[in-house]
Amino acid sequence: MNLALITDAWLPQVNGVVTTLVELVREVQTQGHDVTVLHPGLFRTRPCPGYAGIDLAVRPYTELARQLDVLEPDTIHIATEGPLGWAARRYCLRRKLRFTTAFHTRFPEILHAALKVPLWLGYAAFRHFHRPSSGVMVPTQSVLRMLEGRGFRNLRGWTHGVDMALFQYRDTPEAYIPLGNLAHPVALFVGRISYEKNIEAFLALDIPGTKVVCGVGPLEDRLKERYPRARWLGVLPRDELAKVYAAADVFVMPSRSETFGLVMLEAMACGTPVAAFPVEGPLEVVGSPPKGGVLDTDLKSACYGALALPRSEARSRAMEFSWTYSSQLFMDRLVPVRQELSSVVRSLSPLDVTKMSSNT
Repeated sequence: MNLALITDAWLPQVNGVVTTLVELVREVQTQGHDVTVLHPGLFRTRPCPGYAGIDLAVRPYTELARQLDVLEPDTIHIATEGPLGWAARRYCLRRKLRFTTAFHTRFPEILHAALKVPLWLGYAAFRHFHRPSSGVMVPTQSVLRMLEGRGFRNLRGWTHGVDMALFQYRDTPEAYIPLGNLAHPVALFVGRISYEKNIEAFLALDIPGTKVVCGVGPLEDRLKERYPRARWLGVLPRDELAKVYAAADVFVMPSRSETFGLVMLEAMACGTPVAAFPVEGPLEVVGSPPKGGVLDTDLKSACYGALALPRSEARSRAMEFSWTYSSQLFMDRLVPVRQELSSVVRSLSPLDVTKMSSNT
């Protein structure tokens, strides 16, 4: 199969969407499929206003259309709702081509927090974007139900996975040498330092030990000034990040608006239990009843509860998520750009999608 994947989120950006797509492409290619990623690095770009580290393509339609015309893909997947996503949507509609999309991030909440855009308006725009999609892939059943309630249609569940070989299990936290000797317990957050992550709920916790933050984003300077005792690591290579996960006693996810939360899986794969609010994302990743972490409306109580868990439980939960299964489920959700190409998709082994509930 020849797949064109169009995304506004790609390397060198560092976030969960990029990690998910990179792992997905790698796995799909190992299955023998051709994947062409059309990303901002192939176009003229400018920085995203108010969101440092994110570059957006500028008026990409003409060049994107040219590349897709040359490629003549069997299937088209639009991963994001940015300029490239809108250009790809326009291309498909003009040529009467079928395509799939994905809902990775609750951007209406981000727009509301950063620019005070009303939630109803943000979701109306996103609903319009996804309306012609033949299948909108969403990472959890709770997000699927939320979007159904907001009028989205053609929703398809698609869980994510974790690289168990990279994020190796440690039965006790191992010191991360660049940080020196830290006071334990070590509480860790990994992710974009941005509006939607609610990071201050973590930084303000009255708990003993050391807080470590790994990531960058628009709120970084302000929060560094306000919380100088936290250890700020910025962005690390993936192999170094795995060592940081393994050095932590607890991973804290303060966000209330996660669509999935891949970083929680990565922490659990290393044996580090998760403390989080009982909201979408953690409810699917940590599980309900929770396994490998503790969910509580009081984040401090969740931290203390997670610290009491055996690290083996966290690893066990992470092992329920496989990139092999995730990539096959993704391929099963794709549609041929034209109906006469449906035999290409039918040649893939069908999945019993009810298995998804056992993986989330």
